[in-house]
Amino acid sequence: MASKMQRLIPSIRRALIPVAVWAFAVVTPATAFEHPLRSEGQELVGELYTVTADYEDTFAELGGAHGFGYLEMLAANPTMDPWLPGVGAEVVMPGLHVLPDAPRTGIVINLPEYRLYYYPPEGDRVLTYPVGIGRQGWSSPIGETRVLRKEANPAWYPPQSIREEHAAAGDPLPAVVPPGPDNPMGPFKMNLAMSGYVIHGTNKNFGIGMRVSHGCFRMRNQDITSLFPQIPLNTPVRIINQPFKLALDANGDLFLEAHTPLDEHGMPSTLDRQAAVQALLEQRANVVAGVVLDWQAIRDVAFAEEGIPRRIGTAKVSQASGEEVRVYW
Repeated sequence: MASKMQRLIPSIRRALIPVAVWAFAVVTPATAFEHPLRSEGQELVGELYTVTADYEDTFAELGGAHGFGYLEMLAANPTMDPWLPGVGAEVVMPGLHVLPDAPRTGIVINLPEYRLYYYPPEGDRVLTYPVGIGRQGWSSPIGETRVLRKEANPAWYPPQSIREEHAAAGDPLPAVVPPGPDNPMGPFKMNLAMSGYVIHGTNKNFGIGMRVSHGCFRMRNQDITSLFPQIPLNTPVRIINQPFKLALDANGDLFLEAHTPLDEHGMPSTLDRQAAVQALLEQRANVVAGVVLDWQAIRDVAFAEEGIPRRIGTAKVSQASGEEVRVYW
């Protein structure tokens, strides 16, 4: 009998989307996507596609097989039952990304996106992985830091505050949890130069792409296993909060990617979405000047918060020698 992974491969169906993108990932049942960067100004990477669900598929399983977190799967498929999509359901895989507005060096973690980006020093590609972030009362920090230490097969020394929390819930923790399948650190960890904050694997895959941790950044074990050997000590790490991201495609059309904003406590925010997008458009005035904006589309995308880049403006055209010419940025 064919394995479930073998069944997934032929079930992939490309979604037709009206966007020209420089780089398209080869879609395989892997937990990380690596995208080539063919231009310094490239802002869109990846591809939007669908997978035909089998009878026992769930969002958690499909996300794990294709490199997405639970909440981003939920946002991309808001009308579908995450636990029983149904045989033949076309489940959207949100693999098209606007790159964060941050220096393209080292690691960038965008909290509202529940996603980590790594830019290798060669500058010709970007790797992206879903991550779990801090929950209410244990929010992940925002700021710039670096990878201070790396460790394979780490033991876990739970802080006193976490031991007290577990004890109060009737689940006491030992002073040291040795390496192994019961270790919440997984097979690898990378300590940041922020006291107490770590990028690490996990023994609880369901928390990937959710607000579940005590502030650290959880990755699937296969993802941290892939990333760990590529990260030198002192690699810069930027933790940002960008719920809205803008990008021009190769034709000069403008796209908006919207995620649910998070407040300083790591919880969904009451931020005025329309005002925030308006401010972002004003910040990128040089880009906006080259497009005709669709304000209804802007409102729809901002409030849908589906995490998928959607076109909100088309490139202006001009007449040159009697021919219509697209205006590029």
